Amino acid sequence: MRTWGGEFHPDLQPQDGAVMVKEHWGSSGFANTDLDFLLRMHGIHKVIIIGMIANTCLEATARFGSELGYHVTLVKDATAAFSQEAMHAAHEINGPTFDHAIVTTDELISAL
Repeated sequence: MRTWGGEFHPDLQPQDGAVMVKEHWGSSGFANTDLDFLLRMHGIHKVIIIGMIANTCLEATARFGSELGYHVTLVKDATAAFSQEAMHAAHEINGPTFDHAIVTTDELISAL
């Protein structure tokens, strides 16, 4: 799938039958998208947050998801930000107020 402004990395192409969320233009992956609808339609109640930028997009998505009633897990060593201060805020100050769990990749894999 290719759209203006972005494309999938060759190693991360969607597989046949993958559920695709419509594009969004804000910080949260939930705002102005069909993500909530698709998750509920598939009976998903837990979300795992990874990626970039920890203190903006990921934080907004995690907070929105929590407000919608999802169990939110943030994987702290699978996120990035532009400064250590921003990472600290996302993982140690703001995250604990809405994330249900903040774990490492190894902890997540062990729990799965």
